[in-house]
Amino acid sequence: MVVLFTDFGTKDSYVGQLHGVLHQAVAGLDIIDLLHQVPHFDIRSGAYLLPSFVNLFPVETVFVCIVDPGVGGVRRPLMLQVDGRWYVGPDNGLFRLLLRRASEAQIWEILWRPENLSASFHGRDLFAPVAGMLAMGKRPDCRPCKIDDTDHDDWPDDLARIIYIDHYGNAVTGLRAVNMDPGCPLVVGRNTLSSAQTFADVPMGAGFWYANANGLVEIAVNQGHAASQLGIELGEAVSLQKPKHGE
Repeated sequence: MVVLFTDFGTKDSYVGQLHGVLHQAVAGLDIIDLLHQVPHFDIRSGAYLLPSFVNLFPVETVFVCIVDPGVGGVRRPLMLQVDGRWYVGPDNGLFRLLLRRASEAQIWEILWRPENLSASFHGRDLFAPVAGMLAMGKRPDCRPCKIDDTDHDDWPDDLARIIYIDHYGNAVTGLRAVNMDPGCPLVVGRNTLSSAQTFADVPMGAGFWYANANGLVEIAVNQGHAASQLGIELGEAVSLQKPKHGE
């Protein structure tokens, strides 16, 4: 199984080209389009979203992870094995949170290069073929390496910002719900929102926050578009409401 996680969107040919290369490598390969709407060029949002999905997939799954605004530059192409699953993608911080939360991880720099490597589409020309090799139980030419990721040392374990807005208008944060007090209101913009377990627990049109199915704190409006109705934007900060003096 190969799982695709990118910021390519689905209106253009990029995702289809990945499928084509992968099927050339392995006939009948199972390919899952997990997410192609990672916010464009937003490596940090991708880094916080990725760990929330991976445990849905069995060990030996191969993830192709591409949010790569520096394609063609000096960043290294990486191959990782993290808690039994494989990942290929750029060395630009995208795997930062995945590695920080891992129990076991090994990292390699990919040395293999295809005969024809475009300057601007390493997802198709480099990462997809490597994923195909891994899916067949093969390893491309590589060398062990470490990630000196000091550029992202200021990324907290939980990110109190909006990292994704889905087509329903629900706004996903980089906060893990397990670390939240359900009784604590969440503040975003001019809105102070209480928590609920699910949509049916609040009146139609009411806003709230909840622990979504992937373990992240999400802001929603029951049968409404939270981003529009509450004026929430991608990247916007969220905070916990401080208790009043004496509470």
